Amino acid sequence: MAVPKRIIVAVTGASGAVYAQRLVSCLVDAGAEVHLIVSKWGARLLKDELGVTGADAESPLGRASDRLIVHAYQDVGDSLASGSFLVDGMIICPCSSHTLGEIASGVGDALIARAAAVSLKESRRLVLVPREMPLSPIDLRNMLRLSKAGAIVCPANPGFYMHPETIADLVDFVVGKILDLVGVPHELNTRWTGGTKQCSSREGV
Repeated sequence: MAVPKRIIVAVTGASGAVYAQRLVSCLVDAGAEVHLIVSKWGARLLKDELGVTGADAESPLGRASDRLIVHAYQDVGDSLASGSFLVDGMIICPCSSHTLGEIASGVGDALIARAAAVSLKESRRLVLVPREMPLSPIDLRNMLRLSKAGAIVCPANPGFYMHPETIADLVDFVVGKILDLVGVPHELNTRWTGGTKQCSSREGV
């Protein structure tokens, strides 16, 4: 019997709360054990973009699950702050420029940055999903520094070759890419098969 994946998901305040909500939902539905950290700015993001408030802000799922464990953002003594706590990967979605800077500089005064530092030192999969744009030279340097340290920078940039028709299709494209990076199976419509579509007179303009 396969052992369920154990994945840390962190939510920060960079816009794109819908990506975090869909990601957590897909991970739980796939049978993964999800350890969730929401920064204070992530909680504000969930409120502003999804209307999730109060205690509910700790769970973007909007429903209970015994596979979703919430960890306090300020608790740097939490189990996730130790390399002895084994996980299959960590995803920060969305990942703000502030959080990028914290991790790139080795500052770990809250649990998200500390858990990310643990992922890097233990050579575990760390996926950063920045959404902010445009990017400053500081952001680019931080991304390069983290990439060289072993992190994967996966911007929340949906592709259009699957011919999305709804916002949900665009969200699923990004979430499917993230799930692939941590080895969690899914059935989201993200696979390119080499097909072609004949353009109308307006397409491709």
